[in-house]
Amino acid sequence: MKPITTFLHMRSGRSGLLLSGRVALLAGLTVIPLLSAGPAAQRLPIFDAHIHYSRDAWERFPPAGALKILRRGGVIRAFVSSTPDDGTLRLYRAAPKFIVPVLRPYRTREDMSGWFRDPEVPAYLEERIRTGRGVYRGIGEFHMGVGDAASPVFRRIADLAARENLFLHAHVDAAAVAEIAAVKRGVCVLWAHAGMTAAAETIGRLLDRHANLWAELALRWDVSHDGLKPDWRKLFLRHPDRFLVGTDTWADDRWEFLPRTLDGYRAWLKDLPRAVAEKIAYRNAERLAKPGACARPQAAGQACKRPG
Repeated sequence: MKPITTFLHMRSGRSGLLLSGRVALLAGLTVIPLLSAGPAAQRLPIFDAHIHYSRDAWERFPPAGALKILRRGGVIRAFVSSTPDDGTLRLYRAAPKFIVPVLRPYRTREDMSGWFRDPEVPAYLEERIRTGRGVYRGIGEFHMGVGDAASPVFRRIADLAARENLFLHAHVDAAAVAEIAAVKRGVCVLWAHAGMTAAAETIGRLLDRHANLWAELALRWDVSHDGLKPDWRKLFLRHPDRFLVGTDTWADDRWEFLPRTLDGYRAWLKDLPRAVAEKIAYRNAERLAKPGACARPQAAGQACKRPG
């Protein structure tokens, strides 16, 4: 199957993965193939695990418009986090059965580079969770580096996630995600972009070691090339319960490409057994959206499962 078009994606910042502070530095350029999918693949519903509805998207795509794009892409539900959090709640109020709110520790974009050192952030999260009355299912997406999980602020937030049965959505590298997953074994950690550049072998090794670690595949266009790559196929078959897919609407123009982006996932999902494709497309996210998905630690190599 040949690419029908391409989209140039630029993302920048700390460790080549982040946008830190006010200044965006060009970290890399990825050519993203948007693949056509066959009729059977297009029917596969998707629970999008990585949507942002931040301030820059509000004016261009009011809630009704954003929801229309999601539905046109075949999305049945979505994890949504935003900066500020008001964007997530706007979308949630417009479609409470469709939108699953996730709370970012960023009050403004300036919080991105040092939120895990700011003693006011845990209180902010606690207050939003209290006034949200149970609408939030996770904390994130957030950015941090190796060693930052040891900070007292992050430890307090991990305690909050454990107490409120929330998952942590972390945009970090392989070394940092291992540290985060070890902080609270009963708290699910959703690894944004599966580390962005981490190899399938590295991802598999971490999933073997940390039973509370899950991975979403937003922007991981290296999964396929004229079909699903053999090393990724082997990984998905080994850990079918631990992967999700997502778009990452980190910039407002990403919304325009959302339906074609999701068709790109469907193009390689059809190379998997139908039951495995359905898990990655939406069933795993449905499990993660339920409280306590990782409340009972299991032996390494086993998938986290909701108690009961």
